[in-house]
Amino acid sequence: MRVLQLGPYPPPHGGVQSNLVAIRAFLRKRDIPCAVINITRHRKPEADEVYYPESALQLMRLLGRLEYDILHLHLGGILSRRLLSLGLVCTLPRCKTVMTFHSGGYPSTAEAQATDPNSFAGIVLRRFDGLIGVNPEILEFFHRLGVPSERTRLIYPHAFLAEASPAGTLPEPLLSFFGRHDPVLISVGLLEPEYDLPLQIEAIGQVRKKFPDAGLLMIGSGSLEGNLRQLIAAQPDAQHILLTGDVPHAVTMQAIAQAQVMLRTTLYDGDAVSVREAIHLGTPVIATDNGMRPDGVQLISKSNLPSLLQEIDHVFTMPSSVRRGSMGADETNLRAVLDLYQSLV
Repeated sequence: MRVLQLGPYPPPHGGVQSNLVAIRAFLRKRDIPCAVINITRHRKPEADEVYYPESALQLMRLLGRLEYDILHLHLGGILSRRLLSLGLVCTLPRCKTVMTFHSGGYPSTAEAQATDPNSFAGIVLRRFDGLIGVNPEILEFFHRLGVPSERTRLIYPHAFLAEASPAGTLPEPLLSFFGRHDPVLISVGLLEPEYDLPLQIEAIGQVRKKFPDAGLLMIGSGSLEGNLRQLIAAQPDAQHILLTGDVPHAVTMQAIAQAQVMLRTTLYDGDAVSVREAIHLGTPVIATDNGMRPDGVQLISKSNLPSLLQEIDHVFTMPSSVRRGSMGADETNLRAVLDLYQSLV
């Protein structure tokens, strides 16, 4: 069996990228060939069966030239006509096709609610041999569009952690930041409105009243970076907030492992892989309740500063032996993907 995955390939690292890389590593460890076609604007030199087409024509040529028995498409965000057209091309008769839809909150949007079985989305999705949803709401969306239940699977995303080296030395300025602050709260994700990041900035000022050495480390980039830097600069505790921009994935894993708690405050969110990475590394997570958080996450309501402060205080006052979970590599979700492939071929 040969597998070809289409989707975003790191860098940058995000939830979809991490899941794609985890599947690839899992397959190759079992001597199952797995190539990748990157479908984002980010480019690197082609190597190790990872391809970076610069146009739709080049992508079509790759699909015609490469050998594969399973084509697995990874999509996030909204089901735009452009992405659906790509899905239509992928399902042209040649091999078995699988699609994972990673956008956990999409089924609740007005666009999704207005989509019916006769829509372009419904027609395209029913052409796939297998559809993977990362939460039950996505599966319900598939079924509402007429996809038979036997062709759908609920498989939560898996974080790729092979690069993580928690015991490694962090680069500057992270090393100095950890040296000056204890405890450290960390946030990892896009700097976008839906992640309610001003709430975290407001919270750290309150946290430092009880834990004067506390600091907030924010990793990621996005459209709000300039605004957030201005907001941070205006805070009395600005020197205790570090906004790093993007950093290598291995460094991010080290930082998560060394932090005392991860924050995932959101207005709109899916099943965040960074949350699962933190759990795997034994770092406590406080996250806005979106109805799909993994077991073990401390939940707060949306934009609720008192609730966030209460949970932070609760985590920081726990004995360290209770606070940090044990690391373990659970590959159940990756096996479920492989089982789906094998059932199709």
